[in-house]
Amino acid sequence: MKGPVPFGWVKPAALVLGLLVAGLLPGVCPAQTNEARSLVLVIGAAGESEYGTQFAAWADLWKQAAARGGLQTTVIGADPEQPELDRTRLLAALTNEVARPSGELWLVFLGHGTYDGRTAKFNLRGPDISATDLAAALQPCRRPLAVIDCASASGPFIHALSGPGRVIITATRSGYEVNATRFGGYLARAIADPSADLDKDGQTSLLEAFLLASREVAQFYKEAGRLATEHALLDDNGDGLGTPADWFRGVRAVKTAADGKAVDGVRAQQFVLVRSVAEQELAPAARAQRDALEVQLAALRARKAGMPEAAYYQQLKSILLEISRLYEAR
Repeated sequence: MKGPVPFGWVKPAALVLGLLVAGLLPGVCPAQTNEARSLVLVIGAAGESEYGTQFAAWADLWKQAAARGGLQTTVIGADPEQPELDRTRLLAALTNEVARPSGELWLVFLGHGTYDGRTAKFNLRGPDISATDLAAALQPCRRPLAVIDCASASGPFIHALSGPGRVIITATRSGYEVNATRFGGYLARAIADPSADLDKDGQTSLLEAFLLASREVAQFYKEAGRLATEHALLDDNGDGLGTPADWFRGVRAVKTAADGKAVDGVRAQQFVLVRSVAEQELAPAARAQRDALEVQLAALRARKAGMPEAAYYQQLKSILLEISRLYEAR
């Protein structure tokens, strides 16, 4: 973009389209400015050999995607020596990761879970780790954080781990969905699948992968003629409630969150394991600023119905201009 966009005569709809085209199309700068990012991949106790094979295959998909995305990967649960130490290994890995000052931290659990009516746990090969234990380990974390628990009975992990700037995904909506889950397999395949890219920006976000995996889980139970025993949830607004995939149309939630809180999905749309070339060209500081502006944009859209049209489009123009300038400055 060579100069300022002449806004004086542009109608609102054309204004939005023009800004998106002018500011968000990929450029040609080859610079790579990704910050250091990490994946901690936890493979739980299999219980039965078929599940062990399944979890290992899912883990391989995550490792392949993380390698493409340039993440440093730590795997817990694959070491044949002293499997009873997996909980100790996990807590040590989290201590190291939490101490790092910046860069996304992805934490993925593949396995089974349990719930006794009070405490939800993820089953490790030795002593299990509870939602409360995990929350304590992650409490000091100031890095952008995504926790994805693909286990049965994982729903309570949302309430335990939810917080500002965090994305929490669980395979079930409560601790009482205790059957083995399929969500983890579909999500592992979707996380770097170009066909999951709903907004066609050249990359698949965590939100988009969650939506595709949830749809495929529902389709599995429908085609099998079985009652669904798992219902995945996503929380990224810090309210600890979670939102199911059927609340979304495209990448935007179309239902209103309880008590007027921000809807889920905005932050998850900003987590991308395998970033596009255009995304890699953004400096970390510019990406953080862009993400904050997108949160403002989502909040503005949520208030649109109660605002005068002119005020809405004036604020919309201001936010989109700032986003456009960030991309122009690459």
